[in-house]
Parts: sequence; C-alpha cells; structure tokens
Amino acid sequence: MIYLLLLLLSFILTYFIKDYAMKKSLVAQVNERSSHTTPTPYGGGIAIAVTWFIGLAYFYSNNAIDPKLFYALLVGMLISIVSYVDDLFELSAKVRLIIQAFVAFLGLYFLGGLKELDLFVFTLQNPLLSNIFAFVMIIWFINLYNFLDGIDGYAGSEALFLSIAAFILFGATYFLVLAVAVLGFLFWNWHKAKIFMGDVGSTLLGYNIAIFTIYYTNQDTQNFWIWITIFGLFWFDATLTLLRRKQNGEKLSQAHKKHAYQRLTQAGWKHDKVTYYAVSINILLFMLVWIMPSSFVAFLLSVILLFVIMKFIDNKKAF
Repeated sequence: MIYLLLLLLSFILTYFIKDYAMKKSLVAQVNERSSHTTPTPYGGGIAIAVTWFIGLAYFYSNNAIDPKLFYALLVGMLISIVSYVDDLFELSAKVRLIIQAFVAFLGLYFLGGLKELDLFVFTLQNPLLSNIFAFVMIIWFINLYNFLDGIDGYAGSEALFLSIAAFILFGATYFLVLAVAVLGFLFWNWHKAKIFMGDVGSTLLGYNIAIFTIYYTNQDTQNFWIWITIFGLFWFDATLTLLRRKQNGEKLSQAHKKHAYQRLTQAGWKHDKVTYYAVSINILLFMLVWIMPSSFVAFLLSVILLFVIMKFIDNKKAF
C-alpha cells in the first residue's frame, strides 16, 4: 500500500508543479544545448525528491533501512534544494562545486567512507586514496546525471531501471520507493514531455547512485563493479564525451550537444525511440551482471558493448 500511495503522491505533485510552473512562466527556453523545440515547464524533480524523502522517512521509522545509509541519502536533500535554486537563478559553477563538495563530504562521513576498492589487479586499501576516489566519484555522478538529462523520459527511465535492477540484485525494498517516485513523474515526462525534471531531480538521482555504489561496495567489494556496470550507459557516455571534447581542445564549460543521446536526436531519432533503445541497452547490461560469474568480467564486457554502440552512434552522427 505504501508504494501505491507514494506513486500517487509523485503523480499528483508533478501535475500541480507543472501547472504552477506554467502560471509562473517557469519554463525551460529553447537554446543551443536544448533537444526540445518548445518552452516546457521544469522542476518536476521536486515531486521525485519529496516522494523519495517521505518514503525514506517511512522506512527509517520502521527500522527498514540502515541508519548510516539513511543519513547519507538524507544529505541529498541539500543538493536538491540548492539545485532548485540553481534552476531558478543560475548559480555560478564555483558555488555549485563548493556545495557539491560539501554534500560529498557529508555523504562519505555518514557512510563511514569507502573502506577499500577491489581493482582485481590489486586491492586499494589506503583510506586516503579510496576516499579521494569516492569523493570525486560522488561529484562526477551528480554532474554527469545532470548532463544526461536532456530528452523526454531519458533520465527518468534510467533511474527507474536502476531502481528495479538494484531491487532484484540486492533485495532492498527502499529501491521500490525510488522507482515509484520516478514513475509518477515519468508519466508527465514521457514524449512529448509536459514537464522536465530540472537540476533538482537529476542531481539528486546522481547523488543517490553514488551513495548506493559506495554503501554496497563496503558490504562486498564486488558490488562496485555491479553498480558501475548497470550504470554504464550514463557514466560511459558522459565520461567519453568529456575526454573527446578535451582531446579536441574544446572549452569544457561551453554548452554543447555531443552526448550520444543528443547526436541521435540530431540524426533524426525521436526522443521516445532513443529512450527505448537506451532501455534495451540497460537490459543487456543487467543480463551481463546476472549471467556472468565474475562482476569484473561483466564490467569488461559492458565496456566493449558500449564502445560498439558508441561507434554505431558515431556513424549516425559524427562527434
């Protein structure tokens, strides 16, 4: 019953946020980075955040979530609030980075840091190095998820997939809370989107994935590769695009439309087609994790798969 109530809450909140944004002219205008063609309300991620934190509080009150994980995830409230302010007033990159660093520090503090990282060739057990890695990873996940929120249903369907995949793999029911929080929003965000998620939602989702990755890695170092594999579609696209732009001598702070999903829409694919293909790729990534006896081998195979897919996209629309 709790999941149905949370689903309805997310659905109804998104509807009212959409109407409020329209009345107050809080709409995303079309610019050089946009993949949409008409001004569209934003801030739908507020519904995801509110539903998610209410669900978390319910699980915490029923002792159904590890307090360390609960408090680390609760820190995400700060990134959501600041990101919504950024949606409204466009904070400077320096201010955003300082806040993201503070959030990353708090999240790691409540988790007790990243204990070690199994790199298969060797195990990184130095707490300073492992926590620097985790700190950077949190900040990168926050930002890359924001970069990949650009077409109808894309960022929402990724979060829905990860929630369901994590529930199947790890069995924790709080993943279903995230699933229904996103699903209620996704109804209004599907092609053609009536509202966008905005930074308030995308940065929270990126933060959550980083926290889950660290938390479950602390339980079993093999879990790191599981999370990196099932999240492969997003981190691979964002990281490879960043490296290629750097190699081309481009100014990294400049707006662009070179992510894989953006190039596919430029090649003539509709938003829903891109998203359907993304879901299909995610299912393949999940199957690798599910079938392969070694999570590291699954990761290596996922990287090969993603490289092949990127070459296909390059042929559709050159970088």
